[in-house]
Amino acid sequence: MSDDPYLLLEDIAGDEALAWVRAHNEPTLAEFGGAEFERMRAEALEVLDTDARIPYVVRRGEYLYNFWRDAANPRGLWRRTTLDSYRTDSPEWDVLIDVDELGRADDEKWVWAGAGVIYPEYTRALVGLSRGGSDAAIAREFDMQTREFVADGFELAEAKSQITWADPDTVLVGTDFGAESLTESGYPRVIKRWRRGTPLAEAETVFEGARSDVRVSVSVDRTPGFERTILGRALDFWNDEVYELRGSPENQELIRIDAPTDASLSIHREWLLIELRTDWHLGSATYTAGSLLAANYDEFLAGTAQLAVVFEPDEHTALNHYAWTRDRLLMVTLADVASRVEIVTPPSRDDPLRPASPRLRSSRGDWERRPVPGIPAATNTLIITADETGDEFFLDSSSFLTPSRLMRGTGDGPLEPVKSAPAFFDAENITVAQHFATSDDGTAVPYFLVRPADATGPGPTMLYGYGGFETANTPAYGGVLGRLWLARGGTYALANIRGGGEYGPGWHTQAMRAGRHKVAEDFAAVATDLVERGITDVAQLGAQGGSNGGLLMGIMLTQYPEKFGALVCSVPLLDMKRYHLLLAGASWMAEYGDPDNPDDWAFISEYSPYHNISASRRYPPVLFTTSTRDDRVHPGHARKMAAALEAAGHRVFYYENIEGGHAGAADNEQVAFKSALTYSFLWRMLTSPA
Repeated sequence: MSDDPYLLLEDIAGDEALAWVRAHNEPTLAEFGGAEFERMRAEALEVLDTDARIPYVVRRGEYLYNFWRDAANPRGLWRRTTLDSYRTDSPEWDVLIDVDELGRADDEKWVWAGAGVIYPEYTRALVGLSRGGSDAAIAREFDMQTREFVADGFELAEAKSQITWADPDTVLVGTDFGAESLTESGYPRVIKRWRRGTPLAEAETVFEGARSDVRVSVSVDRTPGFERTILGRALDFWNDEVYELRGSPENQELIRIDAPTDASLSIHREWLLIELRTDWHLGSATYTAGSLLAANYDEFLAGTAQLAVVFEPDEHTALNHYAWTRDRLLMVTLADVASRVEIVTPPSRDDPLRPASPRLRSSRGDWERRPVPGIPAATNTLIITADETGDEFFLDSSSFLTPSRLMRGTGDGPLEPVKSAPAFFDAENITVAQHFATSDDGTAVPYFLVRPADATGPGPTMLYGYGGFETANTPAYGGVLGRLWLARGGTYALANIRGGGEYGPGWHTQAMRAGRHKVAEDFAAVATDLVERGITDVAQLGAQGGSNGGLLMGIMLTQYPEKFGALVCSVPLLDMKRYHLLLAGASWMAEYGDPDNPDDWAFISEYSPYHNISASRRYPPVLFTTSTRDDRVHPGHARKMAAALEAAGHRVFYYENIEGGHAGAADNEQVAFKSALTYSFLWRMLTSPA
């Protein structure tokens, strides 16, 4: 669309654009507001604000830290407690920062953006605060002992920055230093060393990437005996060059960690872990995509290390995530999307891996794996945190019908139940099943089905999907979903389509770029299967997705409109001709392709929703939601698509939250509002279609 009639809607805070937003917000609220909406909003807020929720923690030294929002503290409290107190039903929390009070003092609507606490001292923190929930944030140095921000301490203006401690008086920082300091994606291109008491303008450059890179990154490990500074260039979303910075500031040396650029690397004490996204051919050995490899870090840099295969996938099982305690590796895998947790013990330090020759060679079976007992089958289990300085870890386990249960582990001992979340809906009459739909190319695509046990015929059904960036959708408990949808008799389906990570990197890579059509074909196949099984019919089938999932909803609307009764499209990408020119869009070209390249545009143009709107096909009603403060996916995508659909005569509803960032909401009240709007819209459209 070379002549875009709605280009002015890309002016995020422009008067005309915001007037258009207000003119569309008001009728949407008028249509779906009222007593039923308010009841749903209040029920959602009760779930989000209740003190009975589990306060998840991370250990820093002797304290467990938590960030908490509730009705009295909508912007949140950064607080800490001891383990003994945390084990009780009513822990005594020591509040370090009250974000609501800070916002009142600063006359800003701050949203918490995290805190980097210096290790091993735990005396200072670099606190991030965002205006309205955007990715761009300010940073301020906070004194953990005086509970005050440090006068004339380290402080950064609003930007998509990265800042980390090098020592108590030095930070390494990437931010907007001025001209040419950012990449085309809007992230830092330069890392500098900034010493206390000196102006930021005098900080010394230690590392640079190219303008075409996605970003540069820095991390500092201050573990005694294993001090390292790691720098990286993200060449694109999936490929990184990683280096260790050695030497003094006056005599620096960059040492390349020469693993495949599309692998994920992590370093812990003496160990290097390499998670492969594609097959790695090394000498006579081939390591398969999705494998997790380990090597002694120093020996790997010297080219003399043995590679141990810690995990190797099969057609049903994939690595999901992992974390270190001091001496053990916790590993979560997915078996047909159900979690399994193992403790992995490296070879003894007294008998470390040793090379038989100067070449890398494979060693299988050196890392001992054993399942963690006490975790229910067919659940979604996550590593909440693991103490890299000790042996403690916390796991959270839930299912669609079972609320979260937090368990603490130490070493080889049994798991200790610590906290349990309450049930937010009656699950006694609800069943869960897993089915497989057949996509256009014959691929079996799994999906979970959650519905009333006594359902006898088609009913209102909400299908959710994402399908991108190797993100796995797992069967976790959702209190708001349960209360606002399942408790009303609705059916929920979760599609584990390609593009995600449910079956490892191959499940994703085949759906990148020119393979993007497989994402839509998989989702459409699940929709068809739901109807063919008699779970629902087209008029009662709705779908929801956000961000990359919002792009999926746009494709469903323009390519598969006959399969749905209504769609909810949140914080979406939709104009795929200009996405790489808007905010962080350039960073995703490795996923979608480059629309300025004619070969890439040939396949992108086939599905770009904004360029495939038809005035002659019948579309289901659609609700677009986005945020003015989303500085990752431009709100212009949703604005322009809604305007173009209206002009083509389709039924469109639109709501744009001023705050919220890419999450679309900045606090629990806004999350509850957005949830009530989504479920009100879908229930109305699927049970009482116009």
